[in-house]
Order: sequence, then C-alpha cells, then structure tokens
Amino acid sequence: MIVNPTEEQEFFRETTARFLAERTPVAVLRQLRDDSFGFDPQYWREGANLGWTSLLAPVLGGGSLTDEGVVDLTLIAGEFGGHAAPGPLASTNLAAVALNDAGSHTGVLADLVAGEAIVSWCGIWFRQDGGPETSVQLQVDGNDIVLNGVASPVEAAEPATHLLVTARGDNGLSQLLVPTDAEGVKKEPLQSVDLTRRFWRVRFENVRLSRDAVVGSEGQAARAVERQIHLGFIIASAEMVGAMQAAFDMTVEWAFDRYSFGRPLASYQALKHRFADMKSWLESSHAIADAAASATDSNDPDAAELASAAMVFVADYGSELLQECVQLHGGIGLTFEHDLHLFLRRHTLDRGLHGTSAQHRQRLASLAP
Repeated sequence: MIVNPTEEQEFFRETTARFLAERTPVAVLRQLRDDSFGFDPQYWREGANLGWTSLLAPVLGGGSLTDEGVVDLTLIAGEFGGHAAPGPLASTNLAAVALNDAGSHTGVLADLVAGEAIVSWCGIWFRQDGGPETSVQLQVDGNDIVLNGVASPVEAAEPATHLLVTARGDNGLSQLLVPTDAEGVKKEPLQSVDLTRRFWRVRFENVRLSRDAVVGSEGQAARAVERQIHLGFIIASAEMVGAMQAAFDMTVEWAFDRYSFGRPLASYQALKHRFADMKSWLESSHAIADAAASATDSNDPDAAELASAAMVFVADYGSELLQECVQLHGGIGLTFEHDLHLFLRRHTLDRGLHGTSAQHRQRLASLAP
C-alpha cells in the first residue's frame, strides 16, 4: 500500500476493510465455495455504494477521491486480496473504464456503477510483439454485426447482464456491448482454483447485433483495449500484494505464538533470516505495485513497463513468499481447514489471469527501445 495515503484514501481503505471483515469472514468464504455465482448480489450492491465501481467512471458523477483514481482503486484491490474477497472487482472496473471513455451506453454504465448490473470484461491477451489479440471475429452484414469465436476466461459471465467483447474485424479491433441473453451466446463454466471467483468460457455462434452495440468507434479500439489490459495488470498486482501481506502477517503471528523447546519459533535465527527475506520481497512488491499505479495516473512514459515489471516481480516473489508461509506453518499449512490457502489461491489465480511471468518478460522486451 502507498506509504503516505491521504486522509480520504485511508478512510476509504479502512471502510472497505471493515465492510469485508463483517460481510465476508472466512466462514462465509467457505460457504460460498458451493455458490454458483461466488458472491451475494446484495453484497455487491452495497460495495458499489461504497465506491468500488465508480472510481474510474467520472462521466456519471463518479470518480476518484483524489486525482489518482487508479491508486485509489488499488487500495480496494489490496483489501480484496487481503480478505480473499468475492466479487468481480477487476472485470466490472475494466468494463466501466471502456464505457466511460467511449461516452456511450450510459444507461448500462449507470447500472454497473450502482451495482444493479454486472458487465463482464471478456479476456484478451498480448501477442509476442506486445499488441492485443482476441479470438472473437467480427463481420459486418448490412446494418448488423455478427460475432463468432470464443472468449475465455470471463469472470462473472453467468450473473452478468452484458459482456464487453473485443473482436477483430477487417478494420481492426472493435469493442461491443453484448447482452448475455442474446441468441448465440453460450456459456460454459470453468473450474477455478479460487473459492469465490467464478469464470466461464463464452462462445459466440453467429451472434447478430446492431451497430449500436459498438463501444466507441468501430475498428478503432486498439488503444482503449491496451489501456484496459494495462489497468488489469495494475489491479491484479495490487490484489496479489494484499494476499501476500495477509499471509505474511498470519505467519509472523503464528511464529510468535508457536513454541518449540520453550521458545517461540520466531526467536530462532534460521527463521529470522527467512522472515527477513520474505519481508524484503513483500516491501518491494508494495513498492513496485504502487509505482506502477502512480505512473499510470500520471501518464508516465514508463507506465507500461512498470505494469508488466510489477506483474513479474509480484507473481514470482509472491509465490515464493506464500510457499514459505505454508512451510513455516508446518503440517497445518497444507490442510484445507487452515485459512492460509485462501490467500495462496487468490495469488495463484491472479498471477496467471493476465499472462504468465514469461509472457510479461516478452512484453517488456517488446517495449524496450
């Protein structure tokens, strides 16, 4: 988390932390394991009222607490990671950014911001040369647009009212707002390592839409899509750091409470060195994730590189830290009954959801002058 948050930012973070602690304690997370959506719609509406969905949508009177809307959003993402909280935070905010920046479909955007509707951002990826790519194809047929292809993984596709789909046509990339009940939209549930986050594979089989479905300008969405992907990296990095912090705090507390040969585990020199390494990884992860968010808010030329660098560092060292936490807990760290795996699961999901570390290293190479 940022070193010196403003009073407004700290109040915002604390409000979300208290809300998540009350509404989604571990007992609730375990119950949601068998829930088809993974979250309670009323819980999501209340979270939207706290500002979770409006930070990057100023066109409807929303907006950030400060001049750093992305940083403000990472405060919430960090708490989501630290509580292994349910809800499509990243997906809905990426969709909100697209609709806000395009200035279209304001009715849907208003429902999204209010938490009355879910708009799911359909996942895409970066090619080896660093450009965005999708497997959904767009064809123009008179006054209609026809979509064919597959988008996967798509978070919260089942409870969503609309999907924000990126498709490639003869003129380039376009984004479209597709109702989930449109003819030809087929959803297949996927298995997720996270207890409360649900993903689907969405197939588009001759889905016919009017041109009013286009978000922004047809064939001109490449830059907007790149911005959305970039923001996805920022949100995922912040969430992973939150999960790392929660696991580390839990492990330090355990090491002081657990006694061996009349001494707390934390007093042994060998474990002190391991905790020192973990602490350095954790603080560095906070620093690079915060730097990437701040650079994005200020339109720094290095923002794209910092976003991928954060994904690489937080993914790799976060995995090391969490595995250390599991090992330091001994046998109980491997059990489902212990809470530690909730944060390991959240980090594991986020580290692969927006590209692997190898893919981000390739992206960094493509961005190098």
